[in-house]
Amino acid sequence: MRVLISGGAGYIGSTIASACEDAGISPVILDNLVTGRREFAEGRDFYEGDIADGALVDRVFAEHPDIEAVIHCAALIVVPDSVADPVGYYRANVAKSLDFVGHLLRNGCRRMIFSSSASIYAAGDDLTVDEDSPLDPQSPYARTKAHCEAMFADIARTQPIRILSLRYFNPIGADPKMRTGLALRRPSHALGMMISAHENGVPFQVTGVDWATRDGSGIRDYIHVWDLATAHVAALERFDDLPVSVINLGTGEGTTVRELAAAFNAVVERPVEVVEAERRPGDVIGAYTTTDRANELLGWRAQYSVEDGIRHSLEWAALRDSKLS
Repeated sequence: MRVLISGGAGYIGSTIASACEDAGISPVILDNLVTGRREFAEGRDFYEGDIADGALVDRVFAEHPDIEAVIHCAALIVVPDSVADPVGYYRANVAKSLDFVGHLLRNGCRRMIFSSSASIYAAGDDLTVDEDSPLDPQSPYARTKAHCEAMFADIARTQPIRILSLRYFNPIGADPKMRTGLALRRPSHALGMMISAHENGVPFQVTGVDWATRDGSGIRDYIHVWDLATAHVAALERFDDLPVSVINLGTGEGTTVRELAAAFNAVVERPVEVVEAERRPGDVIGAYTTTDRANELLGWRAQYSVEDGIRHSLEWAALRDSKLS
């Protein structure tokens, strides 16, 4: 099988590409390198450019007529940035995705997996969600994902394409073989900021300590990026037999930011100091998912722990500068 991965030179897309290769699936990468890294596409069929570029997408399919499916990962993903620049986020994530699916239809593509986000959910009182939970996206970034899902559902109702949305939670870690990892040196998510604080010898800030959780900090479902990647492979392999259009991917366990910091300090030799801070724009209490549908339909469940994700993130951070020019 050959698969086109948009955003395939990014953190998640490149890890999915590696998982595909390990499973005998050949990835073709399309990435404009706004956030992706050329190094992550080395040795793979790579096209540098935008998903909205119809001529380029046509060329990809002309040169690879055996592409059987698309995994659509290309997106801007930083919540505070989406608050500051909603126009840019709606253009990149929604408008260009509409162009992209039009190009796929023109080229006869019949299968697409959309890397969506669990940030679109309204969490229940117990902070768990499943695929039938109500939606209530709280940031421009989350709303772009919700808009894309609704748009894709409308298109799939009448056009010859099936679209599966994988709604996933907070990826951590790196490829266990250290082929790829998080390229950003100053990431905005909790673990990345924790690693930066540890490297620089400064305190880590828990942004928001008055949430209705067991310790007041936000709660997330931290899923190892390799588990996330193998779930995409499982979805590819079972795509035609799936009776649903949405599947949640997570560990099924909630971890608060304070608990993440405690796990981090249990892994490192020199603990990082933890201090309290105000919420950031766009921050939400968070949620975690049940995993019954993924277990049943994909034959998949997360294999790596939060501690594994922290260890792999730290291992990658030590190698990152030597891997990326």
